[in-house]
Amino acid sequence: MDVLDLARWQFGITTVYHFIFVPLTIGLSPLVAIMQTAWVRTGNERWLRLTKFFGKLLLINFAIGVATGIVQEFQFGMNWSEYSRFVGDVFGAPLAMEALAAFFVESTFLGLWIFGWDRLPKKIHLACIWAVAIATNLSAFFILAANSWMQHPVGTTYNFETGRAEMTDIVAVLTNPTVLAAFPHTIAAAFLTAGTFVAGIAAWWMVRLVRRGDTAKARDVYRPAVILGLVTMLVSGAGVALTGDWQAKLMFDQQPAKMAAAEGLCETQDGAAFSILAIGDLTNDCDGVKHLIELPGFTSFLATGDFNARIRGVDELQEHYTQWVTQWEQDNGVEATFDPADTRFYPNLAVTYWSFRLMIGFGVGSAALSLAALWLLRRKGSVTGKPWFGRLGIAAIATPFLASAFGWIFTEMGRQPWVVAPNPNSSGVDGVWLLTARGVSEVVSPGMVWFSMIGFTLLYGVLAVVWFRLMKRYAVEGVADTEHDPSPDNPDNAPDADGTDRPLSFAY
Repeated sequence: MDVLDLARWQFGITTVYHFIFVPLTIGLSPLVAIMQTAWVRTGNERWLRLTKFFGKLLLINFAIGVATGIVQEFQFGMNWSEYSRFVGDVFGAPLAMEALAAFFVESTFLGLWIFGWDRLPKKIHLACIWAVAIATNLSAFFILAANSWMQHPVGTTYNFETGRAEMTDIVAVLTNPTVLAAFPHTIAAAFLTAGTFVAGIAAWWMVRLVRRGDTAKARDVYRPAVILGLVTMLVSGAGVALTGDWQAKLMFDQQPAKMAAAEGLCETQDGAAFSILAIGDLTNDCDGVKHLIELPGFTSFLATGDFNARIRGVDELQEHYTQWVTQWEQDNGVEATFDPADTRFYPNLAVTYWSFRLMIGFGVGSAALSLAALWLLRRKGSVTGKPWFGRLGIAAIATPFLASAFGWIFTEMGRQPWVVAPNPNSSGVDGVWLLTARGVSEVVSPGMVWFSMIGFTLLYGVLAVVWFRLMKRYAVEGVADTEHDPSPDNPDNAPDADGTDRPLSFAY
């Protein structure tokens, strides 16, 4: 394997691994803030117990997410130094804003929240977790702004002297129509993940307690958690569907090859169908591919809102991009750095086709848990001890994680062979595009990438075991039977007799 293949494998491994933790952190931090808000407003101890319980799981997930996320940015300057040289003036701005305006705020207030339970007044302490929740989602916005620029470059010009993209309008970058669609879709998916996580664990505990005979705790503590997760799933599920439709229509306009590859569509068609299953060799230019169980006209509808619209196939798009790149180089007097005739201007069909369907398909887990909870808990104050509901709750937890991972794979692999996709139809970005093959470092050897990739993979394997064991340990412990109000607002928390300050202590 050459450096390009190895660098892509390494970035894919580290990205997908890191993204396991991202949606749960984004979605769970606001849910924990809602639980604590309910405690502060009502004074009901159950919400304090739930806040402490899910707060532990949030902190474990956050810590592993930070450790794996830092690696991502190092790769831009190492394996992908040519990419960084080309886009650094643009790509670096939202990343810097994410670190300064979001991550530092998130980390600072998370520290205050962890150590401030018995030091800060209730409302100030509550404001800390809300600051964490807002900063977490703001961090996601800046990261998505950077990624959306790669999907659809705007606010930029190409400097022919330096051969680099240069930012001309930061507002255009931050209001890119691609990020305006990607951000709500990602946040909705994150809330779906967190809602399923909360409802799944609470459902398992509810069933366990009812079968033990402790119906009171099941009803008083875990039923409200299931309801909170259920409401979150219903609202976010609708958000995922609506924003996904918005993204599909933008994708058809901005990256038609990704849309065609998502359907495995080689020939241009009017009223293109959406296939549930395809058989044949999708890696060999669709030779012998047959689409089974089709929904007539649905791909055209996803792309345009019209069941009869024309969808260009990858064969026509290959010819289009070949002519466009060749003509651009001739018009601008640029020496060809690659042969368009030998370059495939559409993504791997098998990966794109199946990742798109797996992204949609794994949403069934959350939907099944939602329907079951709606039926079993339809009566006020009702709980259930049916074992299958507890097992469904645990099984459903993994499905939105997998759906998010495959969605990210689809987004990134569907952009290939471009690391910065072309946007030739918009003024001001002519020439701002880069093939993935041209973004890899020219000085890194295969041995270097092998060494770091093996090291990271082994380290990530250890971290995965640690993460799973910690999450399982605290989830199995469950919500505490009682939880004392530790805030200084509580008159029972008298100061030390000698008037000395107590040292900060870890809240958990």
